[in-house]
Amino acid sequence: MDYKEVYQEWLENPYFDEDTKAELRSIAGDEQEIKERFYMDLEFGTAGLRGVIGAGTNRMNIYVVRKTTQGLANYILSVGKEAQGVAIAYDSRHMSPEFAQEAALCLAANGIKAYIFESLRPTPELSFAVRKLGCAAGINITASHNPPEYNGYKVYWEDGAQITPPHDTGIMAEVKKVTDYNNVKTMDKEAAIAAGVYEVIGQAIDDAYMEELKKQVLHMDAIQAEGKNLKIVYTPLHGTGNIPARRILRELGFENVYVVKEQELPNGDFPTVSYPNPEAEEAFELGLKLAKEVDADLVLATDPDADRLGVRVKDKDGVYHDLTGNMSGCLLANYEISQKKALYGLPEDGALIKTIVTTNLADAIAKGYGINLIEVLTGFKFIGQQILGFEKSGKGTYLFGFEESYGCLIGTYARDKDAIVATMALCEAAAYYKTQGKTLWDAMIDLYEQFGYYKDSIQSVTLKGIEGLQKIQDIMNTLREKPPVEIAGYQVTSVRDYKNDTITDVKTKEVKPTGLPSSNVLYYDLTDDAWLCVRPSGTEPKVKFYYGVKGTSLEDADQKSEAMGKEVLNMVHSMI
Repeated sequence: MDYKEVYQEWLENPYFDEDTKAELRSIAGDEQEIKERFYMDLEFGTAGLRGVIGAGTNRMNIYVVRKTTQGLANYILSVGKEAQGVAIAYDSRHMSPEFAQEAALCLAANGIKAYIFESLRPTPELSFAVRKLGCAAGINITASHNPPEYNGYKVYWEDGAQITPPHDTGIMAEVKKVTDYNNVKTMDKEAAIAAGVYEVIGQAIDDAYMEELKKQVLHMDAIQAEGKNLKIVYTPLHGTGNIPARRILRELGFENVYVVKEQELPNGDFPTVSYPNPEAEEAFELGLKLAKEVDADLVLATDPDADRLGVRVKDKDGVYHDLTGNMSGCLLANYEISQKKALYGLPEDGALIKTIVTTNLADAIAKGYGINLIEVLTGFKFIGQQILGFEKSGKGTYLFGFEESYGCLIGTYARDKDAIVATMALCEAAAYYKTQGKTLWDAMIDLYEQFGYYKDSIQSVTLKGIEGLQKIQDIMNTLREKPPVEIAGYQVTSVRDYKNDTITDVKTKEVKPTGLPSSNVLYYDLTDDAWLCVRPSGTEPKVKFYYGVKGTSLEDADQKSEAMGKEVLNMVHSMI
C-alpha cells in the first residue's frame, strides 16, 4: 500500500480509536503532512524508536508502541527467555506513562512478565533494574534531550546495556515482521495483575540503586570534611533526576544543595527551555542566576532521563566556566583513576573506554597512567558491550568510560551512562580538591598542564524531512568518494571509513581494518593530533561534524578550534 492507502486504512479500521481518527481527519487536506506521517514506518533503529508524538505509522503513538513491543516479545520468545520478564521505565515526557503501560500489557498478553516502575525513573536506574531483577530485556520510554513534541522507546538486553549484535538485528527483524496491527496482543491490566504477569516496582529498586552508587565513593573523608561547605546548584530540567540526585547528595552529606525551583518538577512541555539539553547554554540560565545569588561552587544540570550531565564550575575569581562533555568526562576520569591508583593501585589490565568521537585527551590520560585505551563506536551501549566482554573473558578491568555527549559511568552496576553517579562523583571530586585548596577549575587546568591543551567541538547541520535525509546521505557519499586531503591547514594522514571497515594511510596507501562493527561514519586523522569525524545522527535529522585540536594554551587551543569550526561549516555548505 502507498501512504494514502495506509492513511485511509487508519481512518476506516475499527482497531484505531476515535481520537486517533479525529486527529487524522484534521489533516485531510494536507498532502505533505499525510505523506510525512505515513510514507514509512517509524524506524526501529539500533537503540529503538524515536519520533514526533502523533497519529500515523511514522509517529510515536500507542499503536506503534504496541506493534514494536509485539516484535520484541516475539524475539524474547524465540530465544527462550520469556520466564525472565522485562523491566519498564519512563520519563516526564508527554505520553510516557501511557506508552509504558501499553508496552507492559502487550508483554503480559504474550506471557512475559512486565516489571513497571510506579512513576518516572532515570535511564540508568532502568539499566540497573534489568540486571537486579534478572530480566531478559528492558524498555525505557524516553526521547532523552529531544524537543517536547518527541518521545522514544529504548530497548535494553539482559546485560543492562542497550541492544547490540546479534540481539539488535534479531529484534529489528521481528519488529519488521509485525505488519498487521490487528494481530498485536494486549490485555486488561487487572487480568494481567491477576495472572502474575504485571508487577509494579519502585522503592526496593531505588534503595538498591542508591547503595550501588555509594559503593563508588573513593573519598568519604573529603565529603565529611567539605561536604557541608560546598555549595551546589542543581537542576533536573523538568525531568527524572530531581529525586535521586538530591537523595544521593543528601545521604552522603552534601548539605548545601540549591535546586532551581522553576525547573524542579516534571513537565513534558519543558517550559523554561526550547529543548532540554544540558549541552545548551539556555539550560543553565536559571541555574547560573541562582548560583550567583548563593555563591555556588558548581552548577549541575541533568537531562530529562538523567543519563547526561552538564556542568559549570566557579574559579577563584568567581567566574563560572562551562565544562563540555569531553572536559567533565576527562576531569572525572582523571579523578577516578588517579585516586584509585593512590588508594589501591591500578590493575595491569585496567581500561579507560571512550567512543571514536571523544577527545584525544582521554588517550593521553590513559597513556599517562599506563592503562589500556579502548575506542568504540558512538553509543554508550558499545562501552557496555566491552564491560560484558571483560566479565565473560575474565580479562580487562573497567576503570572508567565516557563519551563526548555528556555521559559517563563509574562502576559496573549499570551498563548505560549515569548522570546521577556523575553528579555524585563531581561533588565528591569538588570536595576532595577543596581539601587541597583547589576548585574544580584549578583541577581542570592542572589536567591540561599535565596532559596537553586539547579542545574538542561539534558542528551540527539540521536537514529535516524526506529531502533532508537525502541531503545527509549525499554529504556522506561525497565525502566517501572524494575525501579531503587538507582541513583548516592540517594535512589528512589517514581516512577511517567505518562503513567499509577500512583505515587508509594517505601516504603509503596501506589499508587495514577498523576492527569495529560497520557504521556510516567517516574519520580523518590529521597532523598535530587534530581530527575530524562525520556521522549522521541516530536520533535527530542532523549530520554531525566532530573535531578536535591540540594547543599550547587554552587561548591557542580556542583559536585553532574556532578556525577548524569555520572551515567545517564552509565545507558543509559547499555540499548542500
